[in-house]
Amino acid sequence: MQQPYDVIVVGAGPGGYVAAIRAAQLGLRTAIVERAHLGGICSNWGCIPTKALLKSAEILEAARHAADFGVRVTGEVAADIEAMIRRSRGVAGRMAAGVGTLMRKNKVDVIWGQARLDGPGTLLVEAATPDPRNAGLQPPKAALPPGRYTARHIILATGARPRILPGMEPDGDRVWTYFEALAPRQTPTHLLVLGSGAIGIEFASFYRALGAEVTVVEMAAQILPAEDAEIAAFARQQLERRGIAFRTATTLETLERGPDGVTAHLRPASGEAASLAASHVLVAAGVQPNTEGLGLAEAGVALDKGFIRIDDACRSSTPGIHAIGDVAGGPMLAHKAEHEAMICVEAIAGLHPHALNRDRVPGCTYSDPQIASVGLTEDQARATGAEITVGKFPFLANGKAIALGAEQGMVKTIWDRNTGELLGAHMAGAEVTEMIQGFVLAMDLETTDREFAETVFPHPTLSEAMKEATLAAMGRAINF
Repeated sequence: MQQPYDVIVVGAGPGGYVAAIRAAQLGLRTAIVERAHLGGICSNWGCIPTKALLKSAEILEAARHAADFGVRVTGEVAADIEAMIRRSRGVAGRMAAGVGTLMRKNKVDVIWGQARLDGPGTLLVEAATPDPRNAGLQPPKAALPPGRYTARHIILATGARPRILPGMEPDGDRVWTYFEALAPRQTPTHLLVLGSGAIGIEFASFYRALGAEVTVVEMAAQILPAEDAEIAAFARQQLERRGIAFRTATTLETLERGPDGVTAHLRPASGEAASLAASHVLVAAGVQPNTEGLGLAEAGVALDKGFIRIDDACRSSTPGIHAIGDVAGGPMLAHKAEHEAMICVEAIAGLHPHALNRDRVPGCTYSDPQIASVGLTEDQARATGAEITVGKFPFLANGKAIALGAEQGMVKTIWDRNTGELLGAHMAGAEVTEMIQGFVLAMDLETTDREFAETVFPHPTLSEAMKEATLAAMGRAINF
């Protein structure tokens, strides 16, 4: 039995390692348990390596259109998928190493293995089964071995994994999850993407840039089902211009695998069933929480639709056990997990943090075009019964966007007419994932439409479209 800790965090993803650092900052003796890789899925197989690949796709597209900017490119412009993957994996490796440095800097003990609850305040950590996807990754040299560890507080931050649908189990060859899509054995000639959320759209965008034929199948009536309908329609139009095909209101009935590809049997909501042949299929139908093997039932930890049920301070139904991030439910976003980490640890330390407002958690899709949003969609805002004003501004009237050759974009804002409260903001176009934080900050500071309109924005910038969309909602748009 090891010396007791104040806090042990299970899972070293973006939520887990942030929780460990904040606990150490507050003077709590802290350890973190990890079974595969510091930084979690986000840094190693999700957020970060996908953005590295998407940057490669952006450079590729820019090179193809260099002549539009007066730049002569001699020779063939071609994708080197192996080099792209090497760079992406190198970026992921740097992130994992950086988390290790942060653990040492903050004097957080790293325990390497698979943890499960084993009585009040106790974790039994056993050696983890190696994952072939992580070949070459080694635990930190100073990592503590498997064993029994105790703590006053245990924070579960075990994340989530791709949801596997019956008959669509990944085989590493023709049927993929995002793991296989990040390091493919071969470039698909025709990629079938099942699901048009952020993961599906980002990989559709990437592989289309590489020259693959891409078809996206979505059960809902619109792509990007969580987004504002107008923004989703705009994004679809732009993605279709790039050659991506969509089949919405369509379900996959069966999937046949063959030596040269797959055949998907599709059933649209209306019309005849159809078959579609593709070289590869990416299953991007959401994720499921990593709750198995944690000993939750034995510890009396309540679940809600498979996720750990928590209160506003991230406490589970069992005293001393807390949960953050994807394992505690949506939105399934790294920045939500990080914010919950701060709330959870500060509550443990008695600092009385504010609860997370899920309506103010921004969502981003890093495709071409990018999509970003926060708050209510127009349909959701109208459903509340509030009297609203809607303002829109296109990038084609923004000087910076025109100069960048990125005039296909738009900003949409939704305000409460009577109070001036910002209810929602939705954008599609270049760099909108960097701009959305301005609207998030405005919401958190309870900025009114008048105050936002009176803020001085620098010129020329893409962000001026945010102010113009606000002015448009007030009937005062200047440049459109």
